[in-house]
Amino acid sequence: MRQRQTRLELSYTMSSIIGGLYAITPDCADTENLLVMTKKALTGGAKMIQYRNKIADATLRRKQAGELALLCREYDVPFIINDHLDLMLEVDADGLHLGRNDISVRDARMTLGNNKIIGASCYNQINLAARAEDQSADYVAFGAFFASITKPDAVVAPLEILALAKQKLRTPVVAIGGITRQNAAVLIAQGGDAIAVSSALFGTRDIQITAKSFSLLFS
Repeated sequence: MRQRQTRLELSYTMSSIIGGLYAITPDCADTENLLVMTKKALTGGAKMIQYRNKIADATLRRKQAGELALLCREYDVPFIINDHLDLMLEVDADGLHLGRNDISVRDARMTLGNNKIIGASCYNQINLAARAEDQSADYVAFGAFFASITKPDAVVAPLEILALAKQKLRTPVVAIGGITRQNAAVLIAQGGDAIAVSSALFGTRDIQITAKSFSLLFS
């Protein structure tokens, strides 16, 4: 019988799938429209989907997350829930993204075990990323690098933090905040393994083509 994978082996496996376009869903009350938009992002090459909806109540979040989880399974793309551990467990999502005011990566790992993806927002602080890595995060996210419509009051991160993170950490690095097709390449060049995009993807006229244009930056 195959032995259970160690955390190091699982971390390597997770690292191999964290990269490319990481699409973050917009605040949307229309579940059908949200699914249509997300399907276009997936068809265009999004490699990860994060469900983030700050305007929905618990009932709507549960409905949307459940539908999105099924859609992502069809495309064999990891589905991540922002903030809500209980929701992530309920819909059996592939992972959880944590901010500074959420539970710790360590506590999340104790609850979820080794087979789920855990990501952590580290803003503009390498020390937060190092701590998250020590607590077994599968990726760390830095930003905002540019003015963000989604989070207009977000802290500003310098471009250099991506290169520094690649020097100091083994964990995959995600860039987030105000990313567009015009400025994404510099973040990738600085060391971003993935770029997290919301409004510059879901707010465009043709989401599929936009997703493909972002994805081609990693070719």
